[in-house]
Amino acid sequence: MKKKYNLWSLNIPINFKKLDKEIINYLNVCEKNLGLIPNILLTNSIDKKRFETFNIFYNRLMQDKNFLNKIEKEMIAVVVSSINRCLYCCVSHSYNLGKLLKDPILSKKILINYKTANLTSKHQAMLDFSSKLTRNSYLIDDNDRNLLRRKKYSEKHILEIIEITSFFNMTNRIASGTNMVPNKEYFSF
Repeated sequence: MKKKYNLWSLNIPINFKKLDKEIINYLNVCEKNLGLIPNILLTNSIDKKRFETFNIFYNRLMQDKNFLNKIEKEMIAVVVSSINRCLYCCVSHSYNLGKLLKDPILSKKILINYKTANLTSKHQAMLDFSSKLTRNSYLIDDNDRNLLRRKKYSEKHILEIIEITSFFNMTNRIASGTNMVPNKEYFSF
């Protein structure tokens, strides 16, 4: 694992020599599997409880097989991040979505304006819901949930859409608030 600097604008150093062995192992697995260690993991490594809590929630939502597939999950992450104009998450999740779709152009269309990306009506409804929840959560009502139900989303799908949208609203604010820097690898495809 190489030392990394300038990951964010906070003056909180990451002491690689004092990282917990479990964290080091996790970061090494990421580097082996992904070819990089996402900066969000490095910044969370400053505290073991922070690291574990973030990863448990992220992995439960984004990595575990739940109700939405990985492409749908990344689509939500991209749209929420785009609305919030979060540099770190826009760059990293549009990169991830492009890889999953095997289509970086479609990924960028979803990032810039998902309504022009020629998505299925089901995906359009999912992203409309995520968009409204991000912009005006207090306006969400049964009409919005019923629209998802009419598109054949189950109650557990709807809960997962809400959780993923909410998670990325939180991480966008942390990444933007700390001025987290996207990994350089995310800028190429």
